[in-house]
Amino acid sequence: MKALALKYRPKNYDELVGQETVSKSLKFALDNDKIAHAYLFSGLRGSGKTSSARIFAKCLNCEKGVSSNPCGVCDSCKGNSFDIIEMDAASNRKLEDIQNLIEQTKYAPNTRFKIFIIDEVHMLTREAFNALLKTLEEPPSYVKFILATTDPLKIPPTILSRTQHFRFFKIPESKIISHLEFILNNEKVSYEKEALKMIARSGGGSLRDTLTLLDQGIIYSGGNINANSISSMLGLLDISKIDEFFNIILHKDKDELLGFLESIKTYEISRVIDDMCAYLKDRFFEKDHRFNMLILERFMGILARAKNMLSICDDEEFVLCVMSFMLKEATDVYEIDEVIEENTKKIEDKQEKSIDEFMEFKKLVFARDYELGACLQKHFEFVSLESGVFTLDANPDNDEDKALIKSKYKLLKQMVKELFNAELKIIATKLTAAKEVKEEPKHSTIEDTTQKDFSNLSIDERKKQAQNILNDVKASYSVNEPTAKEISKPILQELKQEVPQQAPQANEISQSITETSDEEKFFVVLNALDDISFEVAEVYGEHIEFDRVENNTLYLFTTADDEYSQGIIKSNYEKFKDICKRVFKVEKINVKKKLI
Repeated sequence: MKALALKYRPKNYDELVGQETVSKSLKFALDNDKIAHAYLFSGLRGSGKTSSARIFAKCLNCEKGVSSNPCGVCDSCKGNSFDIIEMDAASNRKLEDIQNLIEQTKYAPNTRFKIFIIDEVHMLTREAFNALLKTLEEPPSYVKFILATTDPLKIPPTILSRTQHFRFFKIPESKIISHLEFILNNEKVSYEKEALKMIARSGGGSLRDTLTLLDQGIIYSGGNINANSISSMLGLLDISKIDEFFNIILHKDKDELLGFLESIKTYEISRVIDDMCAYLKDRFFEKDHRFNMLILERFMGILARAKNMLSICDDEEFVLCVMSFMLKEATDVYEIDEVIEENTKKIEDKQEKSIDEFMEFKKLVFARDYELGACLQKHFEFVSLESGVFTLDANPDNDEDKALIKSKYKLLKQMVKELFNAELKIIATKLTAAKEVKEEPKHSTIEDTTQKDFSNLSIDERKKQAQNILNDVKASYSVNEPTAKEISKPILQELKQEVPQQAPQANEISQSITETSDEEKFFVVLNALDDISFEVAEVYGEHIEFDRVENNTLYLFTTADDEYSQGIIKSNYEKFKDICKRVFKVEKINVKKKLI
């Protein structure tokens, strides 16, 4: 009986399995008279390189003419032509062998071309390659070279550049299985498709190796190829055993897992892992509901790590055990959608609970102080209750409500502490946004104030107006404004000129404006902080106290002893320090106890 690999060797390009790209290119070249003088066929063993070279040679020398479909009956097509010369470079690799080949190129062929097929050409010596170069570059018109190799990287670039390179790829498993079915049907041999999958997978993409295994399988199984006999012949785990293994893993049955590992000790572990990889790949394409994407990703990653471990660890059973328990632990995962849904539900429940607590808080405020409750209802929005901080967003739109919130801040803080055991934090997002987009500053400039017409006011009204200017200066923290003395000077001069008898009162006003105490300046600083945040001003006013100004340094001390107040002071210290330097005209700020 003839071996299947020889019996079913392709006789034309239509019979070449899994190399459609090469077949299409060579057929076009033959049919359109675009024949090169040298070709290089490279690829995996058993992928069709030598068969393609022989088919190409038959097509070139067919008695019916150059064509992609040779007649198959002439001497050239039957392989009886002396003009088609095959040489095995593995056994004829020396310089003398190539010199003999070059000598043969000098003699004209009996047919159309003299064709040299050099198999395993990468085995030639360096000297042999060098001798071949010139002839390969400019051979006689009737000479064609077809080189074949499994390792093109070992061929010198000078040779590669003189040939047309065709790459023969690994043959897809599905096409190999189809070819095996065709052969077995012709041979009238019964089979199971699962067994053919095992044979094709063991062939590794080489059709010749696969057909050799098929020959062996027919003999071993007694003409009835089935999964059990093939798995036993190849030393592979039966597909049912692999399925059983993954069922044990998914059900996390430790005792059964140990028993299974004991039963497969006799198998070659590297092949067992390869079989498991193939099994998971099939389950992925079949969309097996037992294996979601996350599980598949983890399982495949663990199997890949196990294959790497085999290369550095001699104890294969140890690798198998480690891999199995890693697979078992990998099942303790949730789908990402489930995690998102669960966490979203928790957040929503927490938000609903916090909103309910805020409604309860508003009811208590209304019961304690109706006016404050109305202000809270109108101007406050709940933000969050987390990490021991109760955050509200306050956006009062008039000075009256602002003053009410300031005056009742301690009451709100106390109620939050009693009800939620949390610190109160008030932010003002809308007011902050309004300040950012507002082009003009909040307060009128000093120039606008001094340019007002006071001529129609009485002396008492003018005194009151001068005091208002002083208050504006205290409420502003801009360092670019004129001093209180400069501001009041034009008004006082006007008072002296128009009513000289009232000069003593004017001098009294001037003194009250220009001689602002350091304590009052510190009050100006706190007012400036109040424009930034009610909460910040409240904490600084409660815990930061003025000491003295000395040697161009402002000395302060703090009484903050809780983490929340210290956090507020630290986070706003740079703003506070900048305002202090502007108002007190000092270069340094010194806070005792070193809490900042």
